[in-house]
Amino acid sequence: MGVVVLWVGMEAGGGARAFAADPVPAEPVYTLARVVSVDRDGGSGGKLYVRLRLLPRAKLPFTTQTFRVVDQALLAGVSEGAWVRFTARRLEGENTLTAIQIAEECKRFQPCQ
Repeated sequence: MGVVVLWVGMEAGGGARAFAADPVPAEPVYTLARVVSVDRDGGSGGKLYVRLRLLPRAKLPFTTQTFRVVDQALLAGVSEGAWVRFTARRLEGENTLTAIQIAEECKRFQPCQ
């Protein structure tokens, strides 16, 4: 999904008119985390979930969040305890994983990528 930029210009008669610029593609924002567990919902839906321990930011402590995995292929090669970079969106009322990739371990007191 891109961002649409609007700008307002003045017409010859003194009126204002809005113009849409070309959509600017939004770069994905990756979050660094560690995989806690991969669980399958035992209910009738059989949904797949991954629990991720997010790195702290702005003096907030570690937090663990659960994300729904729509495409099981996203987790190929990702094991519990692995460091990952991921993106997610809110879909159908749930936090849903949209991309995930293995990342280098974030060492304590060192800058992380």
